[in-house]
Amino acid sequence: MDSATDRKRPPLPTTAGEITNTLNHYYRGELARMTSWRDRIDRTSNWAITVVAALLSVSLSTPTSHHGVLLFGMMLITLLLMIEARRYRFFDVYRARVRQLERSYFAQILAPEAELNPDWALSIAKSLRAPRFLLSYFEAMQRRLRRNYCWMYVILLLAWILKISTPKLQTEGAPQELAHSWSYIADNAALGPIPGWPVITVVVVFYAVVLYGALRRGPDDGDFTHGEAHV
Repeated sequence: MDSATDRKRPPLPTTAGEITNTLNHYYRGELARMTSWRDRIDRTSNWAITVVAALLSVSLSTPTSHHGVLLFGMMLITLLLMIEARRYRFFDVYRARVRQLERSYFAQILAPEAELNPDWALSIAKSLRAPRFLLSYFEAMQRRLRRNYCWMYVILLLAWILKISTPKLQTEGAPQELAHSWSYIADNAALGPIPGWPVITVVVVFYAVVLYGALRRGPDDGDFTHGEAHV
């Protein structure tokens, strides 16, 4: 019975050369998966940049375009941020394994250190047996917000303020260069049957949340305790 089970079980590497060869192949496999998820993250960021550029062109190119186009852009960028945060969580799992191998195995070959944790492979083995996310969804959103999306939100906000406060960008094409009163800005910020002041209030609250998410710093772990080269 035992011999039959052993015949079905794939042989494990036993010599140092076999173990090294297995680790090299495993490292290349994990690196490929990490690169694949990194490409997906970059693709989402590229979509977001393209959306921002397109909506800015539509909104600011003619007075007949509505400022709601920019509000719609803020919503769309938020959706892309949520998609990218999900992809980032998967990427972070494979990146952690790759960095553990690089830090604890390959770096040790190049420059051995006596203080290296001898149980470094246990974390990789646990992750392989029971994969789990290392970041929460909101932590992933915060990281992507700080890296890329905060600047897109700022650009959309500045464009929206310019749109509702510049008479030349309004449909009536008023001759003056700047808004002459706060009530004029509030009137321009109206969204269909919704008055301007509630719309402005919602935008201010939304950007307060964005600012909080961009500036709030949680306890970083993993690669963040070993260096600053991260995405």
